[in-house]
Amino acid sequence: MRNPPPDSDLHALMTQFPRAGRVDWIGLRPGRGAPVRAVDNAVAVTGVGLEGDRYTGASGKRGVTLIQAEHLPAITALSGHAEVTPVTLRRNLVVSGIPLIALKGRRFRVGEVLLEGTAPCDPCSKMEAALGPGGYNAIRGMGGLCARVLEGGALRIGDAVEWVDA
Repeated sequence: MRNPPPDSDLHALMTQFPRAGRVDWIGLRPGRGAPVRAVDNAVAVTGVGLEGDRYTGASGKRGVTLIQAEHLPAITALSGHAEVTPVTLRRNLVVSGIPLIALKGRRFRVGEVLLEGTAPCDPCSKMEAALGPGGYNAIRGMGGLCARVLEGGALRIGDAVEWVDA
Protein backbone atom coordinates (compact mmCIF):
# COMPACT_ATOMS: atom_id res chain seq x y z
CA MET A 1 0.00 0.00 0.00
CA ARG A 2 1.33 3.41 -0.91
CA ASN A 3 1.49 6.10 1.69
CA PRO A 4 -1.54 8.42 1.44
CA PRO A 5 -1.10 12.15 0.69
CA PRO A 6 0.23 14.08 3.71
CA ASP A 7 -2.89 16.26 3.87
CA SER A 8 -5.34 13.33 3.95
CA ASP A 9 -7.35 11.98 6.89
CA LEU A 10 -5.85 8.53 6.28
CA HIS A 11 -2.32 9.91 6.58
CA ALA A 12 -3.26 11.47 9.92
CA LEU A 13 -4.61 8.12 11.15
CA MET A 14 -1.58 6.18 9.90
CA THR A 15 0.92 8.44 11.64
CA GLN A 16 -0.59 8.40 15.13
CA PHE A 17 0.85 5.93 17.61
CA PRO A 18 -0.32 5.62 21.22
CA ARG A 19 3.27 5.32 22.46
CA ALA A 20 6.79 4.46 21.42
CA GLY A 21 7.80 0.84 21.08
CA ARG A 22 10.78 -0.82 22.74
CA VAL A 23 13.57 -3.22 21.72
CA ASP A 24 13.18 -6.35 23.86
CA TRP A 25 15.76 -8.64 22.22
CA ILE A 26 18.58 -8.47 19.66
CA GLY A 27 19.96 -11.38 17.66
CA LEU A 28 22.69 -11.79 15.05
CA ARG A 29 22.81 -14.57 12.47
CA PRO A 30 26.52 -14.94 11.66
CA GLY A 31 26.05 -17.29 8.71
CA ARG A 32 23.55 -19.29 6.72
CA GLY A 33 22.12 -21.91 9.06
CA ALA A 34 24.43 -20.83 11.89
CA PRO A 35 22.88 -20.50 15.34
CA VAL A 36 21.47 -17.08 16.18
CA ARG A 37 23.51 -15.27 18.81
CA ALA A 38 21.54 -13.18 21.32
CA VAL A 39 23.33 -9.92 22.18
CA ASP A 40 22.64 -6.87 24.35
CA ASN A 41 23.62 -4.41 21.62
CA ALA A 42 24.58 -4.24 17.97
CA VAL A 43 25.95 -1.75 15.46
CA ALA A 44 23.91 -0.85 12.37
CA VAL A 45 25.85 0.27 9.30
CA THR A 46 24.23 2.68 6.81
CA GLY A 47 23.05 0.90 3.66
CA VAL A 48 24.37 -2.43 4.90
CA GLY A 49 22.77 -3.94 8.01
CA LEU A 50 24.00 -5.13 11.38
CA GLU A 51 27.68 -5.86 11.94
CA GLY A 52 28.15 -9.59 12.42
CA ASP A 53 24.88 -10.55 10.71
CA ARG A 54 24.76 -12.54 7.47
CA TYR A 55 22.32 -10.14 5.77
CA THR A 56 24.81 -7.37 5.17
CA GLY A 57 25.40 -5.82 1.79
CA ALA A 58 23.32 -6.43 -1.34
CA SER A 59 20.39 -4.02 -1.64
CA GLY A 60 20.15 -3.35 2.08
CA LYS A 61 16.35 -3.82 1.93
CA ARG A 62 16.68 -6.65 4.42
CA GLY A 63 19.46 -5.07 6.49
CA VAL A 64 17.48 -5.52 9.72
CA THR A 65 14.58 -7.85 10.41
CA LEU A 66 12.10 -7.10 13.17
CA ILE A 67 9.29 -9.10 14.74
CA GLN A 68 6.62 -7.96 17.14
CA ALA A 69 6.83 -9.38 20.67
CA GLU A 70 3.04 -9.45 20.89
CA HIS A 71 2.97 -11.99 18.04
CA LEU A 72 5.20 -14.54 19.78
CA PRO A 73 2.36 -15.99 21.93
CA ALA A 74 0.12 -16.29 18.85
CA ILE A 75 2.87 -18.05 16.86
CA THR A 76 3.47 -20.32 19.84
CA ALA A 77 -0.22 -21.23 20.05
CA LEU A 78 -0.64 -21.72 16.30
CA SER A 79 2.46 -23.91 16.02
CA GLY A 80 1.39 -26.11 18.93
CA HIS A 81 4.54 -25.53 20.96
CA ALA A 82 4.83 -24.64 24.64
CA GLU A 83 7.21 -21.80 23.67
CA VAL A 84 8.65 -20.24 20.53
CA THR A 85 11.73 -18.11 21.11
CA PRO A 86 13.17 -15.30 18.97
CA VAL A 87 16.17 -17.53 18.24
CA THR A 88 13.87 -20.00 16.47
CA LEU A 89 12.33 -17.26 14.30
CA ARG A 90 15.76 -15.87 13.26
CA ARG A 91 14.88 -12.18 13.33
CA ASN A 92 17.29 -9.44 14.46
CA LEU A 93 15.04 -7.41 16.74
CA VAL A 94 12.04 -8.27 18.87
CA VAL A 95 10.05 -5.08 19.41
CA SER A 96 7.06 -4.49 21.68
CA GLY A 97 4.54 -1.70 22.05
CA ILE A 98 4.30 -0.48 18.44
CA PRO A 99 2.62 -2.19 15.46
CA LEU A 100 5.44 -3.00 13.04
CA ILE A 101 3.17 -3.32 10.01
CA ALA A 102 2.33 0.38 10.45
CA LEU A 103 6.02 1.15 9.83
CA LYS A 104 6.12 -0.46 6.37
CA GLY A 105 7.16 2.21 3.86
CA ARG A 106 7.94 4.60 6.69
CA ARG A 107 11.02 5.85 8.49
CA PHE A 108 11.48 5.07 12.14
CA ARG A 109 14.18 5.40 14.73
CA VAL A 110 15.48 2.59 16.93
CA GLY A 111 17.72 4.25 19.48
CA GLU A 112 20.15 6.31 17.40
CA VAL A 113 19.56 4.29 14.20
CA LEU A 114 17.25 5.48 11.42
CA LEU A 115 15.49 2.66 9.57
CA GLU A 116 12.97 2.47 6.76
CA GLY A 117 10.46 -0.38 6.66
CA THR A 118 10.79 -2.01 3.24
CA ALA A 119 8.60 -5.13 3.22
CA PRO A 120 6.89 -7.69 5.39
CA CYS A 121 9.36 -10.31 6.65
CA ASP A 122 7.53 -13.36 5.39
CA PRO A 123 8.48 -16.75 6.79
CA CYS A 124 10.71 -19.09 4.82
CA SER A 125 10.61 -22.85 4.43
CA LYS A 126 13.05 -23.19 7.36
CA MET A 127 10.14 -22.51 9.71
CA GLU A 128 8.66 -25.86 8.72
CA ALA A 129 11.85 -27.55 9.97
CA ALA A 130 12.13 -25.31 13.04
CA LEU A 131 8.50 -25.59 14.18
CA GLY A 132 7.35 -28.80 12.50
CA PRO A 133 4.52 -29.34 10.03
CA GLY A 134 2.48 -26.16 9.65
CA GLY A 135 5.26 -23.97 11.04
CA TYR A 136 5.30 -21.85 7.89
CA ASN A 137 1.59 -21.14 8.16
CA ALA A 138 1.79 -20.52 11.92
CA ILE A 139 3.95 -17.46 11.20
CA ARG A 140 2.21 -16.13 8.08
CA GLY A 141 1.04 -12.57 8.62
CA MET A 142 3.11 -12.27 11.80
CA GLY A 143 6.65 -12.62 10.43
CA GLY A 144 7.50 -8.99 11.09
CA LEU A 145 9.17 -6.33 8.99
CA CYS A 146 12.34 -5.96 6.92
CA ALA A 147 14.09 -2.61 7.06
CA ARG A 148 17.00 -0.81 5.47
CA VAL A 149 19.51 1.20 7.51
CA LEU A 150 19.39 4.88 6.51
CA GLU A 151 21.60 6.14 9.36
CA GLY A 152 23.80 3.74 11.28
CA GLY A 153 24.66 3.66 14.94
CA ALA A 154 24.22 1.60 18.07
CA LEU A 155 21.14 -0.45 18.97
CA ARG A 156 20.53 -1.60 22.53
CA ILE A 157 17.95 -3.62 24.39
CA GLY A 158 15.53 -1.09 25.88
CA ASP A 159 15.93 1.45 23.06
CA ALA A 160 12.79 3.28 21.98
CA VAL A 161 11.22 2.53 18.58
CA GLU A 162 9.50 5.63 17.19
CA TRP A 163 8.00 6.68 13.87
CA VAL A 164 9.81 9.62 12.29
CA ASP A 165 7.99 12.10 10.06
CA ALA A 166 9.77 12.18 6.69
